[in-house]
Amino acid sequence: MNRQLISYILVAIIIALLPAIGAYPIFVMKVMCYALFACAFNLLLGYTGLLSFGHAAFLGGAAYAAGHAMAVWGFSTLAGLLFGTVVAALMGLVMGALATRRSGIYFAMITLAMAQMVFFFFLQAPFTHGEDGLQGIPRGTLFGLDLSQDINLYYVVMGIFFLGYAICWRTINSPFGQVLKAIRENEPRAISLGYNVDNFKLLVFVLSAALAGLAGATKALVFVSATLSDATWQMSGMVILMTLIGGLGTFTGPVIGAIIVVMLENKVGEFGRFLSSATGIEWFKILGESVTIVIGLIFIICVMAFRRGIVGELAHKFKAGKA
Repeated sequence: MNRQLISYILVAIIIALLPAIGAYPIFVMKVMCYALFACAFNLLLGYTGLLSFGHAAFLGGAAYAAGHAMAVWGFSTLAGLLFGTVVAALMGLVMGALATRRSGIYFAMITLAMAQMVFFFFLQAPFTHGEDGLQGIPRGTLFGLDLSQDINLYYVVMGIFFLGYAICWRTINSPFGQVLKAIRENEPRAISLGYNVDNFKLLVFVLSAALAGLAGATKALVFVSATLSDATWQMSGMVILMTLIGGLGTFTGPVIGAIIVVMLENKVGEFGRFLSSATGIEWFKILGESVTIVIGLIFIICVMAFRRGIVGELAHKFKAGKA
């Protein structure tokens, strides 16, 4: 058994034990949903070199699809999750078929434009309930587990996260993944070797959309709601931020980036109040209202000090030390 597999098993054991040592299950589940979202995005940008500004459309689209299917149509939990994932994959097929005809900034702008179209559709469609969001999504049961209990849902979400992570790992460590890397490094050469580059781009786009959709459907189950915030351009920017902070083109980088961003979103207010009480400076109390500024500063620091992202920089220094 290699060291990488042992490390993954140890991480899985630690995550499984987090509720027992006092971690709030909803918070950890939110981290896992965003980590899966970031891993899905990393397949596209980190390993294929395609920058999408519209991945929030898949996260939000799957959340609405799964939530509506379970709340209105009476789908079971498993069927609802699968339905949301399939809807996201179909959205990815349509968006990818158009976007992959172009490259570079044109590809990014097409994904952004189509994602904004999806956002305004969700804003006006009756089944999404507009700015109020889709509320009261039933968690139901899965494999005999009552998911209304947070601890039961926690281990289901954990299983979904590791399943998605394993799919990403297997994709990259396959001949298909090697072609994706070749496209990222030198697309003209990949074409000269006889690969249909457009088909590979479309396939990885659909796979990335499906995994992002799985994350969105799972998130809707955790929070029993689907809202417009999941489909905004800010969410697309957030997943880019997670990937870049953690380490572009690394397996664990997007997970680390998701942990950092979610912790900043949820804990920076508490940290500000602690600093205010410790130093007597009232200004620290408004840190909770300035999360975007704090995240921006963290991003600037990472860009200046960790050009490869946190995980990428650590891996580079480790290799340099061995050499």
